[in-house]
Amino acid sequence: MRVHFIAIGGAAMHNMAIALHLKGFEVTGSDDEIFDPSKSRLAKHGLLPKNYGWFPEKINNQIDAIILGMHARPDNPELLEAQKQGLKIYSYPEYIYEQSKNKLRVVIGGSHGKTSITAMVLHVLNKLDMDFDYMVGAQLEGFETMVKLSDAPMIILEGDEYLSSPIDRRPKFHWYKPQFAVLTGIAWDHINVFPTFENYVEQFEEFVNTIEEGGYLFYYEGDKNLQSIDYKQNKINCVPYEAIKNTIENGKTFVFDNEGEKYPIEVFGEHNLQNLHAAKHICFQLGISERAFFESIQDFTGAAKRLEKIWDSETFKAYKDFAHSPSKLTATINAVKAQYPNKKLIAAVELHTFSSLNKKFLSEYNGSMQQADIAAVYYSPEVIAHKKLEPIAPSEIEAAFQKEGLNVFTVSKDIKGFLEAQEVENAVLLLMSSGNFGGINLEEFVEQLAAH
Repeated sequence: MRVHFIAIGGAAMHNMAIALHLKGFEVTGSDDEIFDPSKSRLAKHGLLPKNYGWFPEKINNQIDAIILGMHARPDNPELLEAQKQGLKIYSYPEYIYEQSKNKLRVVIGGSHGKTSITAMVLHVLNKLDMDFDYMVGAQLEGFETMVKLSDAPMIILEGDEYLSSPIDRRPKFHWYKPQFAVLTGIAWDHINVFPTFENYVEQFEEFVNTIEEGGYLFYYEGDKNLQSIDYKQNKINCVPYEAIKNTIENGKTFVFDNEGEKYPIEVFGEHNLQNLHAAKHICFQLGISERAFFESIQDFTGAAKRLEKIWDSETFKAYKDFAHSPSKLTATINAVKAQYPNKKLIAAVELHTFSSLNKKFLSEYNGSMQQADIAAVYYSPEVIAHKKLEPIAPSEIEAAFQKEGLNVFTVSKDIKGFLEAQEVENAVLLLMSSGNFGGINLEEFVEQLAAH
């Protein structure tokens, strides 16, 4: 089987290229720029293109499938040539479905928590030596790639609601047609492609309609937007869940099984306790007992940049998190404050995505940093200009967040200096961004802070 990737350097794309290469496919690809870690990982497997750019002469009828990445444009020269020759062109999620249509399919969807739940399920399956394929949106400890496609009987998929490809405007998770699914909640995101909240909710309603008849949907019962979806029209089993029973003792979280037995876990926070319950439901459907689940999940430390601990001493702790949307910001800050109620919480967030830097969306952040003792927001006017959005004044950030004493910065060295000036004795530092605050090496920065 010969497969060619257009935009092979993407985070998801290069992982699939490696997965198909490991499956024995003949894999080629092109891209106009490739950065690490994609670059070194493709090179390790002999898949890094010799030259960057688009080469329509690479496209011929010996190729069985073209896989098109989001980074490519609709007028991409290789795409145009593939269309001209009538070759089969797949989006990334469409090809995932093509490779898994005869498997048991589990899809974890929702505006937040889907990576964590997927990671929890994968961790348990891996600990129990079960045979499975997967696709997840973060690098996980114990897994070489973010995608595996083999002859395994089941596949666990993180269900992203973003668009499938430049020429396929359907959300990715509409492709997968699961037998088992999770919805964690709905909080408006991706304003660039879903301009209204109603339009965004519609994507999740349609996802529910794709679940196979007789299948199961597990949904968080505390989300008012999930409560508004009409599940009755579908011939599926709908099961609500809430946070798993738990307790916090001396900064350590414990969870209870149905018999009342207590298990220590590494992750914490109300949102992760909800995630854990969803993961338990899925694992039970896959034949895993409650005891096996709890015993396996105890050493799960989380997916990369999801409340990832980067410093841990008795007096100072630091975490980095991918949180950037309002719901993720709120959940992450509240989780840390609940876990360490007697420590000062210093929370810093970078507004980095299209939605977070859009004036129409800013009001969604109202109240999201209330639990922080010291709160700081950083954004780059250059990034706003690059995204061709309206300029934002610091006063507009303050008005949107409605957090007393909020510190707003537009220069990387200024927020760095502000954090360096904070007293970190008996404190927790929480750094939240899908970027790096304008080029700060977060691990090195935290180590320097701890040494003060």
